[in-house]
Amino acid sequence: MTNRTAPTGTPATAIDARLRALLPVEPMGAAGFTGRWAGGTAMVLGPVLMLAGALLRVRFHFFYPDQLAAYERHPTLMATAYGLFAAGSVLLWPAVAVLATRIGIRSPGWGLWGGVLAVLGLFARTFHAGVDHLAFQLVRSHGADAATGAVTAGYGAFHVFAALNLAVLAGWVVLALGAWRTRVLGPVRAVALGLTAALPLGVLKGTTPMSLVALAGLCVALVPSGLGLLREAPRPGRAAALRWAGLTAVTIVSMVLIGQAG
Repeated sequence: MTNRTAPTGTPATAIDARLRALLPVEPMGAAGFTGRWAGGTAMVLGPVLMLAGALLRVRFHFFYPDQLAAYERHPTLMATAYGLFAAGSVLLWPAVAVLATRIGIRSPGWGLWGGVLAVLGLFARTFHAGVDHLAFQLVRSHGADAATGAVTAGYGAFHVFAALNLAVLAGWVVLALGAWRTRVLGPVRAVALGLTAALPLGVLKGTTPMSLVALAGLCVALVPSGLGLLREAPRPGRAAALRWAGLTAVTIVSMVLIGQAG
């Protein structure tokens, strides 16, 4: 029989190689599966967006009738405030993943439970943001009084995500303790992270003084770590960075347009 040389490559592997050259992705390291670029960006943007949203609505009383009345008078301002807060909350999950991974390298238990509880708490906040959006649409279609009546009638009704309210609070405390015990964060920044547990939770919750303290603590805890990740070497070349930036922008715009189309 004649021995034949096996092919050294296939079209699929050739395409993979080209994609890796055009859009390089770093191997997973201490930042976990989100990587240092996504994780570091989330650590910076998540807390900052939440704080910006909280500051935009700070002049209105925090309870839901006042929040609905404020939306009726200032719809663009309130929609922006709640949108920034919700976007920042969603962006926190890669940040939590990075922090939990770093904690888990030294103490798997603290990393596991801190990360799981904190992410579950972020799911609950996303659910609350959806209810907020619906309530604001009721204001647009029926007025603030009718929307307030509808929210009052359903306030406290059972839903699956109510079981995660404890996770909203406990997740940040467990993460903070784990970060302190493993020295991923120093004592001051660990305490600042734990302050996030004081952020009010639930539907149509506005800004309180404690909200600002909690979000300032979140910024102190995560933003320096995010900037540190983004400054680490090696860094991608300018061409690769521009390609990634362009692809990210196109993806975001496409997602927005497709989402609006239903």
